[in-house]
Amino acid sequence: MNGRQLLELLARLPARVWLQAILGLIGFVVLAVLGFAVIAGVAAVIVILILAFKAKAWLLGLFASRPPAERNAPKVIDVPYEIVERKDKDDGRS
Repeated sequence: MNGRQLLELLARLPARVWLQAILGLIGFVVLAVLGFAVIAGVAAVIVILILAFKAKAWLLGLFASRPPAERNAPKVIDVPYEIVERKDKDDGRS
């Protein structure tokens, strides 16, 4: 079946099939747009909530009367260690 035969086949379809196909395509596009809008809306709400909590913590820290807490720096512990040289037995390998 070549392209021309396919077009002739489509041209012979009744108007009801064409209308159903067009309505189905429009419905699919509307659902896709709404789906993306819902996903974008949820993402925007999450970002706004995160920013609100960060702003609240920042404002509370800004107006707090106590000095700012020191950051948790990693502890460095000095421990004794010993370097041990590994001497292999002479098994013929060099």
